[in-house]
Amino acid sequence: MRAFDLHIVFDCADPDRVARFWMAALGGYDFPVGVPDGFATWDEWADANGIPLDQRNAGRTLVDKERGTRPDIFFLRVPESKQVKNRVHLDIKVAPGLDGDDRRTAIEAEADRLIALGATVATRLDEPAGFHLIMRDPEGNEFCLA
Repeated sequence: MRAFDLHIVFDCADPDRVARFWMAALGGYDFPVGVPDGFATWDEWADANGIPLDQRNAGRTLVDKERGTRPDIFFLRVPESKQVKNRVHLDIKVAPGLDGDDRRTAIEAEADRLIALGATVATRLDEPAGFHLIMRDPEGNEFCLA
């Protein structure tokens, strides 16, 4: 069987806001291209190309510019809001190889950084497999810090 590319897609109300959160949360991700030559901003480019204001935040893309090995992430505007718990979520491994208090300290420190970016803590879990947090991004999508 041949291998397929993998892209992660978030449905959301505000693609720019959610993309910027995940760019800061994951590190190493960025938008794929800068503002086209001859334009100071993307809005200036959109004005020149006749793109209506209500269509300018229809989607955003992030690419792994640091490693080049992680999947692209797409953020697409949808009309409906999030209704129930995610069936698929991201795990951000912020404490690999750490145990006990060191693990908890690393995870809590990263949680504090993400809270400042707009995330919230849903649940703190102390399990036999180790401490981890279930969090929500600015639009309520669950993810874990482990």
